Amino acid sequence: MDNIFAKIIEGTIPSNKVFENERILAFHDIQPLAPVHILIIPKKHIPTMNDVTDEDGPLIAEMFAVARQIAKEQGIAESGYRLVNNVNADGGQVVYHLHLHLLGGAKLPPLLGDIQS
Repeated sequence: MDNIFAKIIEGTIPSNKVFENERILAFHDIQPLAPVHILIIPKKHIPTMNDVTDEDGPLIAEMFAVARQIAKEQGIAESGYRLVNNVNADGGQVVYHLHLHLLGGAKLPPLLGDIQS
């Protein structure tokens, strides 16, 4: 596990944390795409959604519960927000450590633009 998220988890790279427990860490994205852009990551290294196992089910559910809690705390739960998980290169994944993007704080554009094949 040698990527930027691993370094954030171990504390060698600082982050602007909004949530942390034994299993999950959430922090502000350093290149935000919306007024609220928070990354929610498991502390367990899971490279992509394709690598999630049945045993990881409770962890994934907890990530979504944390997202819901953070959306409320950030004041975007009622107006709306988006959760995004990119998987592999064609899906737009850049860091190969499972993560959710929590985006909100403004009216977001349609999710899909022109898809190029």
